[in-house]
Amino acid sequence: MRTVTALRERPRGSVDVELDGEPWRRVPADAVVRAGLSVGRALDRETARALGRELRRSAALARATRALAVRERSRSSLEQRLTAAGVGARPQQEALDTLERAGLVDDGRFAAGRASALAGRGHGDAAIRFDLERQGLAGEIVAEALAGLEPERERARRLVERRGGGPRTARWLAGRGFDRETIDEVAGEA
Repeated sequence: MRTVTALRERPRGSVDVELDGEPWRRVPADAVVRAGLSVGRALDRETARALGRELRRSAALARATRALAVRERSRSSLEQRLTAAGVGARPQQEALDTLERAGLVDDGRFAAGRASALAGRGHGDAAIRFDLERQGLAGEIVAEALAGLEPERERARRLVERRGGGPRTARWLAGRGFDRETIDEVAGEA
């Protein structure tokens, strides 16, 4: 059985681990702490398993955090990314729970922001609902996000003012996910 003889802190939150006076591996500092590695501790089977679990958890957390650095994502979207990357279910759930507790993953905030962005780009409620559901968001979260938007009629009215009325604009609005009644009403006013 080998013994930890040195733990040397390295840049970017990593630690070089020495076993029996020889370099062994560079691991994330959080995994060292959670696995309970310390100088003089034997690297027995139980400790090695704990370190392995913590390394998988740390890798899942790092991968999810990198995905969030690019843009905000829903929990479901992150789950799909982690699953596609071959991350196991337990480390995946632990990483996502950690990110939720830290406030980095919030489906309600994501849905409201995404809905607002799509509405700002001229999409109707049906298109926004479809997009949010495709992102894996629950029905009540989607409904709350839609309720927080300016009414669909007002958005459609502004678009008709900008584009002009007529059948071509009506078809364009329909393609953007606006309700038929809204299109008829707004096109009728134009």
